[in-house]
Amino acid sequence: MIGRSVLIALAVSVAPSAAVAQKVVTVPPAAYSFKVGALKLDVLRDSAIAIPSDNSVFGLNAPPGAVAKVLKQAGAPAGHLTISVDDLLVQMPGHLVLIDTGFGPAQHGTLPQSLASAGFSPAQITDILITHTHPDHIGGLVDSHGHSAFPKAVIRMSAPEWASMQANKDAAAIVSAIRPQVKTFQPGTVVLPGITPIAFYGHTPGHVGYRITSRGQTLLDIGDLAHSSIVSLAKPDWTMEFDGDRTEGVEQRERELSKLAKSHERIFAGHFPYPGIGQIEKARDGFRFRPDHS
Repeated sequence: MIGRSVLIALAVSVAPSAAVAQKVVTVPPAAYSFKVGALKLDVLRDSAIAIPSDNSVFGLNAPPGAVAKVLKQAGAPAGHLTISVDDLLVQMPGHLVLIDTGFGPAQHGTLPQSLASAGFSPAQITDILITHTHPDHIGGLVDSHGHSAFPKAVIRMSAPEWASMQANKDAAAIVSAIRPQVKTFQPGTVVLPGITPIAFYGHTPGHVGYRITSRGQTLLDIGDLAHSSIVSLAKPDWTMEFDGDRTEGVEQRERELSKLAKSHERIFAGHFPYPGIGQIEKARDGFRFRPDHS
């Protein structure tokens, strides 16, 4: 059985001080529907994370008080940040695809209820695409009894990410539960019709985003390329606790945000304010998020 202690241990193994500082917040279930070309998608709510603005998570290389200052300048509460934990459901012929699975039952994630709001059950999911194996993305792979929560799904992740997950002793119980369902890929190779994983290494060894394409329209699920719609964009050069390789994380974030600001490609950011769909724009020495229908 996989309980709260196992997932907390996994969190600690990934980001020690961040695991202590962050607080998981329960949110009401919700499903936000929209389209990309001929495809129907839903943003599914799971939970949220409250994070202090004391430079313990964001702005590790910034002066004391700098994070709170950026938040205040943006008109946000200066004492803390709250980031969403949301997932993406993609309906396509022959496949019902879930990208990431939230925290799961150990942290009272509401993904199953959000999935029901969209009109589906876990048994109907055919494919799960994992951006990376931090607890707020893989916790929902198992149910409250420690069994696979999506028994009929193929679970896909990049080869280096699966290797990293198997090497993490704190992930052993989840690995055991899902191993028969896992298939790996190399980024850049189409994994499902119209869905291509994009390497965003640095956050974790095999972290990817997913580009979804239909009838000339695209949506890029950026995974954890950026966490805060304010701080991560205004100061992409700031290091953060969640990045496994902080130098590569900064380089990746700056490079990809610059590309997105030039291309104006529509994105989904599961940690941005729900539903996290919009575009990246250049702003001063950083960037800003322009949500759809803003």
